[in-house]
Amino acid sequence: QVQLVESGGGLVQPGGSLRLACAASGIIFRFYAMGWYRQAPGRQRELVASITSGGRANYADSAKGRFTISRDNAKNTVYLQMNSLKPEDTAVYYCNSDPFRYDYWGQGTQVTVSS
Repeated sequence: QVQLVESGGGLVQPGGSLRLACAASGIIFRFYAMGWYRQAPGRQRELVASITSGGRANYADSAKGRFTISRDNAKNTVYLQMNSLKPEDTAVYYCNSDPFRYDYWGQGTQVTVSS
């Protein structure tokens, strides 16, 4: 079955950086557009960044200029480099295909931006 395992979250001060990784199995990864999503307490899950199978990236306005999504098809892994983090970036971050599939959600990784 499909398994997406996120890692790399943690506690970081405002202005800091984190790099998230998502390892995929059970799918032909290189054929899929992939996305990073996040869900903050009391808010709906939102798409932060996506990358097509060909490597073209798109970003939510909140992520533009600060986040970079990338993929390594040889490792079946998608990354999210997050710089200049703000407290409002605090959320659980998930990867999934884009558009997402309900049966692909993993456990996510917590990102907390706080001084």
